[in-house]
Amino acid sequence: MNIGYGIGAVVVVSVATLTIGTWGLRFSRTTSDFFVASRSVRPGLNAGAISGEYLSGASFLGVGALVLAFGGEMLWYPVGWTAGYLVLLVFVAAPLRRSGAYTLPDFAEARLASQRVRSLSSVLVVVIGWLYLLPQFQGAGTALRTVTGMSPWGGSLVVAAVVLANVLAGGMRSITFVQVFQYWLKLTALLVPLAFLVIVWLSDGGRSPAAADLVVDGLNGTDWANPLAIAGDHPLYTTYSLMLATFAGTMGLPHVVVRYYTNRDGRAARKTTLIVLVLLGLFYVLPPVYGALGRLYAPDLVGSGADNVVLELPQRMIGGVGGDLLTALLTAGAFAAFLATSSGLTIAVAGVLSQDVTSRRLDGVAAFRVAAVIAVLVPLAASFAARDVAVATVVGLAFAMAAATFAPLLVLGIWWRGLTAAGAASGMLVGGALTGFAVVDNLVSDRDAGWWASLIAQPAAWAVPTSVAVMVLVSRFTRPPSSSHVNRFLVRLHTPEGVALDRT
Repeated sequence: MNIGYGIGAVVVVSVATLTIGTWGLRFSRTTSDFFVASRSVRPGLNAGAISGEYLSGASFLGVGALVLAFGGEMLWYPVGWTAGYLVLLVFVAAPLRRSGAYTLPDFAEARLASQRVRSLSSVLVVVIGWLYLLPQFQGAGTALRTVTGMSPWGGSLVVAAVVLANVLAGGMRSITFVQVFQYWLKLTALLVPLAFLVIVWLSDGGRSPAAADLVVDGLNGTDWANPLAIAGDHPLYTTYSLMLATFAGTMGLPHVVVRYYTNRDGRAARKTTLIVLVLLGLFYVLPPVYGALGRLYAPDLVGSGADNVVLELPQRMIGGVGGDLLTALLTAGAFAAFLATSSGLTIAVAGVLSQDVTSRRLDGVAAFRVAAVIAVLVPLAASFAARDVAVATVVGLAFAMAAATFAPLLVLGIWWRGLTAAGAASGMLVGGALTGFAVVDNLVSDRDAGWWASLIAQPAAWAVPTSVAVMVLVSRFTRPPSSSHVNRFLVRLHTPEGVALDRT
């Protein structure tokens, strides 16, 4: 590819992002604007922003890479990432907004009347946020190296700089407009090149990847498309553990949850979630097709080059100036994916750090801005030192940690009056420790066989039930907050807006 096209795409997206963010700055004046956009974002706009930040590099590049490398069973990733919002809609969306909280730690403290639970929640928000940011920076470096020749650390620095510029300028209010733009850019960036690639494929006779003469990890012919065929030594366990992580983990991701606080009320939160389901379903139709076409036109990328299959296909299938232009469009979409998710995560982590750390020395917006710098620099430094792991793998681990910590806290805190501060803290500690061990093992070692490898690669199936069991058992043997406090709070969570008289 002509490097100039790739660099041009990155520059255009960066300038557009900063321009929209600067325009959004006109509406950002108060601390509430920076944290939750003054709780005034309309459902359609908020759904676009949620979809924009949620569809990370793992979605834009990772899904196609997984389908290329492992086949059709990897479609469980996009299915789980989308279905997680259905679970969130049913159990969490409206009550969470009615809680009146700004962040997950705010909710934990309000529900359980415990500063210790709040502090633990703050630590977990930061850890999950940084874990999710790590692959964004690494993936950005890899993608930009492919299309621009830039060193991996250079690509990470560019993403970090643009994200910081936007977040520091206008906080949540500014980022909302940026993320809506980035969702539609990502959708367009996948859809337009795919239309041309499908035309080329049809002109070649519409060959099926299943019928191609391929040898990938020792598999031939139709083996690649068999459900549960190649997910390690224990495919059934791996698949169900992945489903649990993605279904439950969505509701516990800090950058997802914080956007629900920007809705006007619980009814708007439910409507937002329904629109998100439509937008995600529309997007996730596209990346698997790139992976399937990669089986035909780029089988040599299986392995270390799989993450680049989306960016490589236009040159391999079309070539020339047309291929360069389509690759530039895909580069713009990939770069937007890294920017959008990184921005959302930075907002979530900075919100917690500013409330619990930097606000001790600074006030309001200044505390938030210092926290945002910290929120970006720590995972950026870690991305230079950590072992290079597939983007979707690390994102999956972040989902597993969220599923084992915040998902039980939210579901039990909203629907079970018996949850106590000691029970919640114990469950989150156990879930965080178990999944944290799995994260460290995945980042520093390279296991690929046996039960231990499967358990560590997908820890949700054993970490989530353990966390829930600990929360319930410890709560049974400890003293809950005063019944009047619990009753008032649960009434607030579950009373429809048309009935509630005192709501935030």
